[in-house]
Amino acid sequence: MEPWVIGLVVAIGIILFIIVVSGIKVVPQAKAYVVERLGAYRETKQTGLHFVIPVFERVAKIVSLKEQVVDFAPQPVITKDNVTMQIDTVVFYQITDAKLYAYGVEHPIMAIENLTATTLRNIIGELELDNTLTSRDTINAKIRSILDEATDPWGIKINRVELKNIKPPAEIQDAMEKQMKAERQRREAILRAEGEKASNILVAEGKKASQILSAEAEKQAAILKAEADKEAAILKAEAEKEAILRIYEAQAESIRMINEANPSEAYLLMQKLDAMEKVADGQATKIVIPSELQGIVGLVNTIKEAK
Repeated sequence: MEPWVIGLVVAIGIILFIIVVSGIKVVPQAKAYVVERLGAYRETKQTGLHFVIPVFERVAKIVSLKEQVVDFAPQPVITKDNVTMQIDTVVFYQITDAKLYAYGVEHPIMAIENLTATTLRNIIGELELDNTLTSRDTINAKIRSILDEATDPWGIKINRVELKNIKPPAEIQDAMEKQMKAERQRREAILRAEGEKASNILVAEGKKASQILSAEAEKQAAILKAEADKEAAILKAEAEKEAILRIYEAQAESIRMINEANPSEAYLLMQKLDAMEKVADGQATKIVIPSELQGIVGLVNTIKEAK
């Protein structure tokens, strides 16, 4: 065989090998290949090993199935009370149908951006400035719902929409800052007044509690003193009673002993004389003496003069 023939066969074999190898496609995870045959949609290749017919079939579009984020530039919007502000949005979307995404709209991201801008203007146009600043969640939900419905024919699902920044005009922003500062000062004054009120209440309650404790202490001291005086009086009375009883017991014992001793008339006479002597020494101005004792008294006085 001629050398040129061998070279031609080898060349043809290499070309065929390259063509066959070029038809082998490996689709990675979270990707989808849109395949066309002779310019018409053929099928969507999912993750795995696939083969496309060289020359007749080609991969028209490689689509990522991951969730994606696009940050749109600030858009001028006008509120219901005629305030112009700049709002930029962030859209989280995911491609759910590679065929619709490839053939649904020419520039999907540009379409989503324009749709977001017009939807945002419509929603903000129905709200006043204060409501716009305080209703982010409501605005986000409305935009997401409208975008999701509009992008469904494009094979795109809108998962989330966020208003990234809301920038009102400089003069309005200054007025809002002054209002916020005044509100903070008002709250600070209220908190300070409430603190002083609470402090005064605590001081008054402390003084009241101190007075109550002092009064209770004085009352307790008075009770203890009264109880001590009572105990002392009782002890004193008991002592006096005991002393009197002892005196009477002694006198009774003396009388009993005298009676048991059977005293003579002379002893009794001497006891009477003693008693009369004590009577005569008393402080009374008048002394009444029974007639039967007058003689004895005279005898006693005679005896004293003789002494």
